[in-house]
Amino acid sequence: MWRKVIAAVVVMSVWSLCVQAADFYIDPEQGSVEGDGSASHPWRSLQAVIDKGLIQTYTWAQLPYKAGCALVQRNADAPIQGGDTIWLRSGYYGQVLIDRHYNTDTITLAAAPKCRPRFAGLHIRSSSNWTIKGLTISAEFAEPYKRQTLVQLQTHGWHGPIHDVTVMNCAVSSVSDTSAWTAQEWNGMACNGFQVDGTRMTICANQVRNVNFGISVDASHSLIQNNLVENFSGDGLRGLGDYSTFEYNTVKNCYKVNDNHDDGFQSWSVGPDGVGSGEVKGIVLRGNTIINSEDPDQPLQGALQGIGCFDGTFVDWVVENNVVVVDHWHGITLLGARHCRIMNNTVMDSKPGTPGPPWIKIDKHKNGTLPEGCVVANNLGIVSSARGVAQENNMNIEDPLALFVAPDRFDFHLLSTASAIDAGTSKDAPELDRDRIKRPHGRGVDLGAYEWHAD
Repeated sequence: MWRKVIAAVVVMSVWSLCVQAADFYIDPEQGSVEGDGSASHPWRSLQAVIDKGLIQTYTWAQLPYKAGCALVQRNADAPIQGGDTIWLRSGYYGQVLIDRHYNTDTITLAAAPKCRPRFAGLHIRSSSNWTIKGLTISAEFAEPYKRQTLVQLQTHGWHGPIHDVTVMNCAVSSVSDTSAWTAQEWNGMACNGFQVDGTRMTICANQVRNVNFGISVDASHSLIQNNLVENFSGDGLRGLGDYSTFEYNTVKNCYKVNDNHDDGFQSWSVGPDGVGSGEVKGIVLRGNTIINSEDPDQPLQGALQGIGCFDGTFVDWVVENNVVVVDHWHGITLLGARHCRIMNNTVMDSKPGTPGPPWIKIDKHKNGTLPEGCVVANNLGIVSSARGVAQENNMNIEDPLALFVAPDRFDFHLLSTASAIDAGTSKDAPELDRDRIKRPHGRGVDLGAYEWHAD
């Protein structure tokens, strides 16, 4: 009897939430300032909706923000509330700022079906519980062109922190085509893609193209997943906050245009004595693909460092199932580490000669402190780590054609005859491979990012 009552209460609660959620519409081309936000009478401007107080939300009772401040309701009678969706139809929205909008439930800004809302930039500051879906964001939409960070999710000392924001399925670029750019144009015009502060942030399935730095994350406890960073002139990914996961992202095609030491992924610590005097804890790098350059004739090619983390200390990191193909010595490098493990990665040289070939290494901090409690195992690539690092079941790649299906096409699945099959240790090995195939699939764990299987 009680189970039936509880089930009925749950169903009624879900139905109540569904009833309360509402849909609103904005149309820059067909909308009106006198619209009511309905499908038939959409508003014209997203920024006007925000500035006119049409979103019921919360803000700080006083500024500047201090820890422990109370939130107070803002725009109590506004039509848009937590749980609602604002559908954006095709057209140009300009540069949009959302500031001090702390929602009780998630408000979604999404491209309407078959629509392409275009933004010059998106800046969310000191806010929470927002989901952004399907926008096209590019500096080339603005007149005049302005070099900037295209998506900025910002904690602000005066306005307050940001948390629980998701940006997904967005196309982000400086311009749509950089094929004719010179080094000077890359250096002077390329925007940064994402700058992400805060806590519990999610950056998922975005396409970031033709940028300087791709996705830079100072946020903690966050997820950066399934993104593409293609054609960049700085670092592809940066992770400086604790306990964040970067998984199944693809970073490829680096353009060398200045003195920056370009990395597919980079991290460093900051402490009381500056860079290298702190700790970055609990980062997971899983299943990412980093490629120096797909096209051997790409102009402005440089030597990309793969996963380059040079100013530890890095604590409790997991680096597993990544594929790194670069023309540099640093394939995967952690300098200054405690209790980190580098497992089942495939690290290849993209071309013969120097710089390179790339290595997999956990080594001492720049201050001389040796690594502690670290493991490097089951990797395909050159392993060269400091004294005290456990190195188990790793294998150099002497003949790629004897190991991989099509290394010239960046297909590093194992051949059925590869000596790497069943050659790994099961201790601390990831349960899944780069394709999320269960490990082991035979008598033992395979080396590298991919587990061979009959299918």
